[in-house]
Amino acid sequence: MSENLESTTQYIKNRIGDFVPEVGIILGTGLGGLVTEIEVEKQLMYSNIPDFPISTLEFHSGKLIFGTLGGVKVVAMQGRLHYYEGYSMQQITFPVRIMKMLGIKTLFVSNASGALNPSFKKGDLMIIEDHISLQPHNPLVGRNDDEMGPRFPDMSEPYKYALIEKGLDIASKNNITCHKGIYVAVTGPNLETRAEYKYLRIIGGDAVGMSTVPEVIVANHMGLPVFAISVLTDEGFPEQLKPVSIEEIIAVAGAAEPKMTLILKELIAGLNA
Repeated sequence: MSENLESTTQYIKNRIGDFVPEVGIILGTGLGGLVTEIEVEKQLMYSNIPDFPISTLEFHSGKLIFGTLGGVKVVAMQGRLHYYEGYSMQQITFPVRIMKMLGIKTLFVSNASGALNPSFKKGDLMIIEDHISLQPHNPLVGRNDDEMGPRFPDMSEPYKYALIEKGLDIASKNNITCHKGIYVAVTGPNLETRAEYKYLRIIGGDAVGMSTVPEVIVANHMGLPVFAISVLTDEGFPEQLKPVSIEEIIAVAGAAEPKMTLILKELIAGLNA
């Protein structure tokens, strides 16, 4: 993997010149609009980057965006990868390692997820303070590259406390309904059954989704601070469960996206301060 990382990183560096991103951003389902806030300097299609996995979802565009957001140089993944697409955990997290090798110092992640906590509502935001992984594999399984990170990385603070508090403060000052909570990662692609939603709530989940955790594990492995935020696009409350379509999920994510964008933009702008 290290050889592929080096060759892919070099390919990207050859095309972005002396641009060195300080922040990496992963944009989730229906949340690619943050790109409109970036002063774009360069765009690379995943399909043109050697060894770079390609998103198979029609609503994930598959571009690396290089530019400036809030005065900070960023690289944004417009379109993420999922385990249910058939990729290995190492492939899913390959872009995070690339962003680290390009120079990022902090990783920001967004996703669309389902609410488990009955006090949360569809369209609300939730800053992730911790997670529970129910996915069947871990991206760190296999031989460890000590230059990347330790064999047994600590996960006592997978999401940076200081960034969580700043994010909540930004939301409060802008009258945005934003909770903090525990994210449960499942495999997907099917949504959960009534019994599964009940189980996920019992074990401590506030929201459930099919992404994020692999990237966060690898970021922690490499010593990258992480901030992650979910748009709650549906409600997994067993007593009042209703069918939901991907079109509805994308619509709710799109409606809530400006609020998420404001929080991310102010947080990133504040890094330099």
